[in-house]
Amino acid sequence: MKMYLSSFRLGDHPERLVALLTDPTGPAAIIPNACDGYPPEGRAEGVQREIDALRGLGLEAGVIDLRDYFGQREQLAAEVRRFRMVWVRGGNTFVLRYAMAASGADALLTDLIRQDEIVYAGYSAGACVLAPSLRGLEAEGLDDPDLVRSVYGAPAPIWDGLGLLDYTILPHFESPGHPETEAVGRAVERFRAEAMPHRTLRDGQAIVIDGARTLVL
Repeated sequence: MKMYLSSFRLGDHPERLVALLTDPTGPAAIIPNACDGYPPEGRAEGVQREIDALRGLGLEAGVIDLRDYFGQREQLAAEVRRFRMVWVRGGNTFVLRYAMAASGADALLTDLIRQDEIVYAGYSAGACVLAPSLRGLEAEGLDDPDLVRSVYGAPAPIWDGLGLLDYTILPHFESPGHPETEAVGRAVERFRAEAMPHRTLRDGQAIVIDGARTLVL
C-alpha cells in the first residue's frame, strides 16, 4: 500500500506525497465528498483550492464527485482507473463514508490500494475513514453522523470504516488555530481511556505508508 495521510491539507511534506508516485505528474483525482454538506459556493471554492494545491506540485488534477456515481459502480471503476492517485479531502467523515458506499468507491479503492494500483492520499476525514470503525469520531463535538440524513436522505450512518488501517487517525491534535483542536483533545482522552487504537496528528504532520514502511513526519 502507498498512502500519504495528512492532518490538514498537504501538510509540511508534500514532496513525500509526490515521491510515492511512479509518474510525478499524476494524474490525481480529487474526491471532495466529505464536504457535501457545505453550502455550494463554499464547496466549490474548497474544491478549487485542492486543484490549485495539487497543480502547484506539478500534478495533473481532476475531480471525481462520487454523487455522480451512486448506484453506478462499473462506471466509477472505469473513471478511477484513469488516475494514479486519489486525493480525498477533509470534511465530515460520515458523509464521506456514505458517499463511498453508495458509489462503490469503498470496495473499489480498497482493492486498488491493496494491489498497489493507486496511491491513496488525503487529509482529516480522508484519513479518518480508513479506520476499522468510525466509532469515537462522533464524540466531543467532532463529526456529526446524522448529517448523512440531511445531505443524502440516508436512513442511518455507516459505522464501519474501510479497515485499511488497524487504528484511527485523530487529526488537528494540539493544533492552535484549528477550530476542532479542543474537541480532538477531548476525543483523544476518550480513545486513551477506552484503549481504542489511534494515532494523533498535528496540523503539518503526515503519515507516509510505503509497503511495510510507515513514517510519521
